[in-house]
Amino acid sequence: MKNIIIKWIVLTAAIIITSYLNIGIAVDGLATAFFAAAVLGTLNVLLRPVAIILTLPVNILSLGLFTFVINASMLILTSKLIHGFFVDGFFAAIIGSLFISFVSWIITLFTSEKISVAPEKNNLKDNSDSEYINLKDKGNGKWE
Repeated sequence: MKNIIIKWIVLTAAIIITSYLNIGIAVDGLATAFFAAAVLGTLNVLLRPVAIILTLPVNILSLGLFTFVINASMLILTSKLIHGFFVDGFFAAIIGSLFISFVSWIITLFTSEKISVAPEKNNLKDNSDSEYINLKDKGNGKWE
């Protein structure tokens, strides 16, 4: 639940930042951006996977570029559902979806927890309970 709320807040911030860029996307206020983020997030969870599967041949032929059209369509649909959230045409929706994705990625990059994939050095000292195998190179391609 906490993860959903964080993503919702990040998407809200991305919509607000994108609206300040004057590319054809406008939002009336913070509450409107908050509801637009909720609707856009819901559409991305429910409709976007279906749209991607239905347009898979076109998406493959376009080397994935048709995904931008799907993202823009989700943004336009959100603007039709939320009063006070405006998208001025398809080109603005494509550019806006790019900026929203980019800003969301940047914000998530700085706010997400760091996950370490490297094992701790202490884990390699005692192999009895570890899933790591500590091999020694004996030379000539032989390991012990």
